[in-house]
Amino acid sequence: MTKAAVVLLSGGLDSATCAAIAKAEGYDIYALTINYNQRNRIELNSARKLADVFGAKGHVELPVNLSAFGGSALTADIAVPKGRNEDEMADEIPITYVPARNTVFLSLALGWAEVIGAEDIFIGVNALDYSGYPDCRPDFIRAFEAMAMQATKRGVEGTWKLTVHTPLIEKTKADTIKTGVALGLDYGLTWSCYDPTPEGLHCGQCDACKLRRRGFADAGVPDPTRYACEPV
Repeated sequence: MTKAAVVLLSGGLDSATCAAIAKAEGYDIYALTINYNQRNRIELNSARKLADVFGAKGHVELPVNLSAFGGSALTADIAVPKGRNEDEMADEIPITYVPARNTVFLSLALGWAEVIGAEDIFIGVNALDYSGYPDCRPDFIRAFEAMAMQATKRGVEGTWKLTVHTPLIEKTKADTIKTGVALGLDYGLTWSCYDPTPEGLHCGQCDACKLRRRGFADAGVPDPTRYACEPV
């Protein structure tokens, strides 16, 4: 019998690769896209296209206005860092970190998973990128799984064992891209930039653009992305 999985699908490169992996492993995909009133709205359209491509059994685009809290360059009127090198990216948790975002996202995915009886959630977190986000680390994922078993009816009744799948957590961006290409994923449908231009181009200078461009170069895969200026 086909198993169901809730896949957190932002429209970005990593989440799309996660969805491709889940599909290849035989899961029925239930795609969850969180519209958290982020600076980058283009990725929401990418998520819709990707959900169609993967033949999602369901796609929920859920509004959760994290800009009401602010505290991040992605949800408040704070400048997105540009032109940083990898050492600078790794120096500290960046201002593009959205407080508790993955905790919120996984909690919402958990609720949907319990309703549909899915024991599997896929999320495209990565601990090797230079983002330094604390909610992309293995310890956080294991702690969330343990919490979920105490926080749900199915968990405390012992009828359910939740697994949070993080197939990219120890992959480089290049390895992630190679994985997606092998699965037939069209990365031209994905979006990474934190601060798109008014013309709808990747800015080319934010951390996400630089990591994306380097990933394609290291993978030896043509980059389908349209940048306003070429990342260095």
